Amino acid sequence: MRSTSLLLIACGMLATLAASAQPEVPNKPVPVLDLESYAGTWHQIAHLPMRHQRKCERDTTATYTPRADGRILVRNACTDRDGELRVAIGEAKTVPGAPGSLQVRFAPDWLSWLPFAWAPYWVIAVDPDYRWAMVGGPDREYLWILAREPAMAPERYAELVEQARAAGYPVDELIREPAASAAPTGEPAAH
Repeated sequence: MRSTSLLLIACGMLATLAASAQPEVPNKPVPVLDLESYAGTWHQIAHLPMRHQRKCERDTTATYTPRADGRILVRNACTDRDGELRVAIGEAKTVPGAPGSLQVRFAPDWLSWLPFAWAPYWVIAVDPDYRWAMVGGPDREYLWILAREPAMAPERYAELVEQARAAGYPVDELIREPAASAAPTGEPAAH
């Protein structure tokens, strides 16, 4: 009888831990994304560590340009430790029925038919005026906080970090862009 009670208590504790480990908000792309408004240059404010950006030190941008074929030209750029400009050119395509979900690839064209050449790119939060955005994915391994200006108001940044934390992203690992902590002109503080 005693072992049954201990087993029930242990199961209850595990259930409580499992429930508390679940994100508070779902991790999913935004239901509406206007690609024309999203197009243009975004400055990286912060990101989770990733292999592709290990040599980037500052001035990281992503520029999205709609193409006539319905796809989007992607140009990522940054300055490395030696002051050299690094550029990666790729493309993105929309996911039918999921406006905030894109697929992105930087692999050569001849590999584009392979499923692993494309990576999920979810816009998980975006300002109604497209002044800032947050990008992640289904596995929560990647996260970018982006803005139209190279800096973001500290209140806005904190609000986005908390939103990402609630969605289950490991925000304690975020790497902040060096110039991103000063509040830009023209951006109101978070409410």
